Amino acid sequence: MRESARIRRALPRWSVRSRILASILLVTAIGMTVAGATAYLLQRERALAEIDDRLLSRVESARFVVTGDAPVTDSEGTVAATADDVQYASTTEALRGVLARVTPRLNESSLGIIDGVPAIIPGFPLDFHLEDDPEFIERVVDETSDGSVRIGTALSAIGHLRYVATPIALEGDTETAIYVTAVDLDVELQQLNTGFATYAAVATAALIAIGSVGWFVAGRLLRPIRQLRAAASRITVNQLHERIAVHGRDDVSDLAVTVNDMLERLDTAVTSQRQLLDDVRHELKTPITIVRGHLELVDSANVADVEATRALALDELDRMTRLVDDIESLAETATAAPARIQTDVADLTTEVFAKASVLPDHRWVLSAIAHRTMPLDPWRITQAWLQLVDNAAKYSPEGTVIEIGSTEVDSAVEFWVSDSGPGIPRGSEERIFERFGRVDASRGIRGSGLGLPIVKAIAASHGGDVSLATTSTGSRFAIVIPIDDSDPPPEIETENRDQP
Repeated sequence: MRESARIRRALPRWSVRSRILASILLVTAIGMTVAGATAYLLQRERALAEIDDRLLSRVESARFVVTGDAPVTDSEGTVAATADDVQYASTTEALRGVLARVTPRLNESSLGIIDGVPAIIPGFPLDFHLEDDPEFIERVVDETSDGSVRIGTALSAIGHLRYVATPIALEGDTETAIYVTAVDLDVELQQLNTGFATYAAVATAALIAIGSVGWFVAGRLLRPIRQLRAAASRITVNQLHERIAVHGRDDVSDLAVTVNDMLERLDTAVTSQRQLLDDVRHELKTPITIVRGHLELVDSANVADVEATRALALDELDRMTRLVDDIESLAETATAAPARIQTDVADLTTEVFAKASVLPDHRWVLSAIAHRTMPLDPWRITQAWLQLVDNAAKYSPEGTVIEIGSTEVDSAVEFWVSDSGPGIPRGSEERIFERFGRVDASRGIRGSGLGLPIVKAIAASHGGDVSLATTSTGSRFAIVIPIDDSDPPPEIETENRDQP
């Protein structure tokens, strides 16, 4: 593992910008090369085919001159040679007749070979002379030794040649004559090669232009990623407020937006954790101080003092245990998805009311029931609902009425509790839903300050929220859960029952 990591560090690093540009240039270069080479090879094959047609027409013309069998036309449709009524007395005379009547064209040359020796040269100006290359003469003599016509290509001292060699023999004559005509391929293909060289130069210039534009465009498009890398290197746990500037509406800009959202969530989570740790430290500091103070002052010889201190210590430890349990419940609610099942809201309302009605010192009233089935986690909703019930019982005077109900309102179902307490002081409506956010510390009512945050977390896990309506004569808390469009339609019915 360490060896592979060391090798990776030793390898040269290519930036994303360079790899994108290299990929574009590679694909473009391959495409241009394949297109240009294909066009060049097709044109070259066509030119070679035309040259072969010209050479073969020279063979037919030579045959016509010697035998007079049929007129022959060249590649342009003109007569290449005409026959005489003269009968040649020797092979040498026949070869001279061919060379005199079959005229070489531009970039062509002809030669007559007798018994392996260059003997007859046309009387026309020639662009090159075949007799100047003995190795080429030897090759032609060897190839036609079996009496067949041969066409081929030779890279000789004269140049790159395409040639055809035709043996000529008259009956009764022991001489061996060969008629050779050749075309200079370098000259014939010069225009095509020049065109391909021009194409290669233009393609190279185009690649340079593509590389320059691609480098600029890739840099502009990848700028948010570079900013992201720079921002990520600066961001620490203690500095999560920095955000990446977003420009444009492309995929890279969307990435910057997504990373900004992630940083926002991280900032919120870290801030929340800091607040939780501060609040837990503050909440645990008080009971620890109380227990320590009493233990330091306890008179071990006084049994009554020891018992009182023991009872106080156990009570404070129980309070810390409840605090830890509430923190654990809040953490589980915030992270775990609710186990939703199709739940009959009416049955759930009746069950929660049955549990709440046994609490003493208050008169409990079931005021409304929503008749609907919807996907819920009934255990979590019951937990949150009973937390509202417990809060209402704590803050309402003894003997007062506390109402419970479920109501369908505006595509949502409310699970609510209404009390007759003193209400929430103005300005504290948001504070009570924060961790350890109590406004009743001076009233001697015990609690961890995590009850309503747990209720809010359970509602949020169902896609809902907690609503609050408060006055000086009472408060109404409601867990509001939105109704999914796929839920069964409701049965509109409301019950008003007074339960003692």
